[in-house]
Amino acid sequence: MEAVVCSTSMTDQLHKTMHPLEKFNFCPACGSKHFEVNDNKSKKCRNCGFEYYLNPSAANVALILNKKNELLVLTRKENPGKGMLDLPGGFANIGETAEEGVIREVKEETTLEVTHTEYLFSFPNVYRYAGFEVKTLDAFFLCHVEDTSHVKALDDAAAYQWIALDDIHTEQFGLRSIRHGLTEFIDRHARHTL
Repeated sequence: MEAVVCSTSMTDQLHKTMHPLEKFNFCPACGSKHFEVNDNKSKKCRNCGFEYYLNPSAANVALILNKKNELLVLTRKENPGKGMLDLPGGFANIGETAEEGVIREVKEETTLEVTHTEYLFSFPNVYRYAGFEVKTLDAFFLCHVEDTSHVKALDDAAAYQWIALDDIHTEQFGLRSIRHGLTEFIDRHARHTL
């Protein structure tokens, strides 16, 4: 078996996370190359004054309990966190509400039909994808489904399982906001404040 040797600079490049604003070199309004960092969330053009703000992307997370009070948990098929546990959800599409987004994601990843959603809370997150840090705002919803017996792992879910809340180990979940959200959900569930 051959050993693969990476130079330090190549390894550093692989692990360096690029801020998305680093890719914007020219003003999208006038095309000027004088499109400069204004602060950690915006760039401003010295020529025309246009300012671009990098705001968080909207993402949605579904918490689905079956009649045994077990939580639907998925296994991630893709990075980030490939092979780790996750909850159904994903990015909102342009033009859809947070509720429509979480309903769509649940159907795409599990085939389940959500009949009712309840907004619970949100957490900021950093989603690392293709060398970029995508800042997100993850909205957590308690989702009700009529029939939990027809679950299938589809889309970016490799597998699914139902886990009792007492058996949830947040360190097995690949994304930080999901771990925080599960801690909050389990705490609220235990206090009967859902």
